[in-house]
Amino acid sequence: MGKESSPAEQLDPDRISSMIHDIGEQSQRLVQNFLERKGTEASTGLSDPMNIGAAFLEMGQQMIADPSKVAAAQAALWQAYIDLYQAMTARLLGGAEPALVEPTNDDRRFKDPDWQENLVFDYIKQSYLMTARWMQETVHDVEGLDDKIAQKVDFHTRQFVDAMAPSNFLMTNPQVLKATAESGGENLLKGLKNLLDDLERSKGQLSIKMADTDAFQVGGNIATTPGKVIYQNDLMQLIQYSPTTKTVHRRPLLIVPPWINKFYILDLREKNSFIKWAVSQGITLFVVSWVNPDEELAQKNFADYMLQGPIAALDGIEQATGECEVNAIGYCIGGTLMSATLAYMAARGDGRIKSITFFTTMVDFEEPGELGVFIDDEQLKALEKRMSQDGYLDGSEMSGTFNMMRANDLIWSFVVNNYLLGKDPFPFDLLYWNSDSTRMPAVMHSFYLRKMYQENRLVEPGGINLDSVEIDLRTIKIPSFILSAQDDHIAPWRSTYRATQLYQGPVRFCLAGSGHIAGVINPPADPAKYGYFSNNRKAKTWEKWLEGATWHDGSWWPEWKKWLAHHSGGSATARIPGDSGLPVIENAPGSYVQVKTNG
Repeated sequence: MGKESSPAEQLDPDRISSMIHDIGEQSQRLVQNFLERKGTEASTGLSDPMNIGAAFLEMGQQMIADPSKVAAAQAALWQAYIDLYQAMTARLLGGAEPALVEPTNDDRRFKDPDWQENLVFDYIKQSYLMTARWMQETVHDVEGLDDKIAQKVDFHTRQFVDAMAPSNFLMTNPQVLKATAESGGENLLKGLKNLLDDLERSKGQLSIKMADTDAFQVGGNIATTPGKVIYQNDLMQLIQYSPTTKTVHRRPLLIVPPWINKFYILDLREKNSFIKWAVSQGITLFVVSWVNPDEELAQKNFADYMLQGPIAALDGIEQATGECEVNAIGYCIGGTLMSATLAYMAARGDGRIKSITFFTTMVDFEEPGELGVFIDDEQLKALEKRMSQDGYLDGSEMSGTFNMMRANDLIWSFVVNNYLLGKDPFPFDLLYWNSDSTRMPAVMHSFYLRKMYQENRLVEPGGINLDSVEIDLRTIKIPSFILSAQDDHIAPWRSTYRATQLYQGPVRFCLAGSGHIAGVINPPADPAKYGYFSNNRKAKTWEKWLEGATWHDGSWWPEWKKWLAHHSGGSATARIPGDSGLPVIENAPGSYVQVKTNG
């Protein structure tokens, strides 16, 4: 039996040579693009668009003002290192010392057995966790900082801590070291090629490829619920879905999704499609599919989104079905728009919407959670300067912001998988949707960030004016169902709960498990992965509401359906798209949703 060759000897020299040649050429192009971009940023004053430097400078000044506290913190860290060294020494001598610090249950970075079983990697892991927690606690405890600056320091300290995790580096990740030894280093060459491909595809900004983009096709294997586009304008297409029951609720249902992402999060696959499920429950369903805007729509404002979105959709529904009374859902910013729309309609005496459901929707932005880190005057000016150049905010910037809020899951796990292990991303429909970003028109987005996030004007009676109407949310008197999510970083539920004190009609609040997406997309037939809290009483505060709430295993969808049935307006014969006043334009999911941000 001959001698078995090593992994390095099994490599194909021609393939490796070709990879290195391609990497060299690609690197030259990217370096040139990088230098050109940095020159532009320096000339336009965009070198610190997040205004991080000023926040950390102020924190440093406050720390210097109390050197004894800094010394005590340093001494505590030093003692922790001594304790860890002693524990590791005892373990080296045969002792069974318990870990002094452990990762949290949801921390997937240290799942490889070597992080626990190998003394060296266990030491690296524990020393990192000790230092990371010490650093975050130290900056969190700095006194005298403005609340917004303190939040910014906390957030960006966490970003630094997450970036410095030993799992993110070749020499301190046992899984990567094993893969490198087994492949003779080919994983690193493949990873470098993946990195360069991502840089080139995103024009030097590094948009990490999260999903196998070739595995999905909108309208092919995702967003496949049958329906027709029956109306369109500059900003949206209106989709009417084909019925699957002989009779339906008399009142159709209109869904107004966010335009920060595409609507098909509600229609990914058959088994988790809210749209397909709602149609199967006997609902005549209409969905707004927003355009992916370019520079030609730069001047579109928030009022345009209202008039050409839900208001135009209501007109279209009446023409398509002959029914003027509808129920509606607004999701995220689509819900924020719907709250303003309902107040606008109330001022105009327009009572066509008979009930409203809000999915993870903010209307009171006093405590916007971690997104508030990105909203201050300096950052908004820098953002507006960038938007003025193109007429819109590029979708990659919005998705990058959201990814930072869950950096370990949505950034660093892909750095390890794609760049260190040299693997291709998985064919995951949710991450494909997450990467299918949309642009924001400059005028609309500036208004939204300033008037709502920065100034919190939507909750003030007359605080904003849309189409010459002063908006007052207290005029909303129709029944409301408000769904929020326990772990939502984008629309924190303690803030979304405040809407219960604004609307004057009957309000039901429901709190789903998980976050902004998984809390909503939680079908009953899966079986449902997350449960929910319900409480039929409207309490003054979220604390009181939670005290009286009941936990339920399973999906909240059936409970919402039961609530909606009370507002169905009776029954009617199923309506076929195109059979009434509006002709079919094209099949669902339509052409607007197919437009990609990057071409």
